[in-house]
Amino acid sequence: MTLDLIALARSMPAWENGDHDTIRRTLSVSVDRLAGAGADFFVCPDNTAHEALERPGPELALPGLHIAEVVADRAARDGRARVGVLGTGFLMKGPVYPRALAERGIACEVPDARDRETVSRVIFEELVNGVLTDASRADYVRVIERLAARGCDAVALACTEIPLLVTPDVSPLPTLDSTRLLARAAFDAAVGHRPPPSWRGGPVAG
Repeated sequence: MTLDLIALARSMPAWENGDHDTIRRTLSVSVDRLAGAGADFFVCPDNTAHEALERPGPELALPGLHIAEVVADRAARDGRARVGVLGTGFLMKGPVYPRALAERGIACEVPDARDRETVSRVIFEELVNGVLTDASRADYVRVIERLAARGCDAVALACTEIPLLVTPDVSPLPTLDSTRLLARAAFDAAVGHRPPPSWRGGPVAG
């Protein structure tokens, strides 16, 4: 196992401008490095990045596990019918989770505009800096309560840091922890408990 990271700060101007093709090219550099290190496949625990990875373009140097596919598979196995999604503002407004869930017959809900701003602000101003506060935890719990009132039967914690703040014992809904689900899927693929991935970026075939 090897890790590669190009700091998110390099891509933030492109995210702000909706330039997903530039972000995809940056991410492909990491995949190239992993291939050069001898990796068999890649995983990207950044949910938001998958909007860029799904852009059409040259095949990535390695096949990869798609985080939203992993989460949606688990939601389907659990019999979920309507899943709320928490993540960055980019992710909550984007197509990644709605598509993955819809392909499994699961409805996707995101918070309203005010709650999306709260969720995203806490991610970028607090969680990425290792700041965990009771006040923000309470804010997230209220957001999840409102998703439950809209009929959600689970909530996807679709940002690496959210499970540090919202643990299963405080969440009003069952949680789908994208980071842990992806890690388990990666282990299963590595030891042959599931088929190796074949997706090399670009649109995900339904």
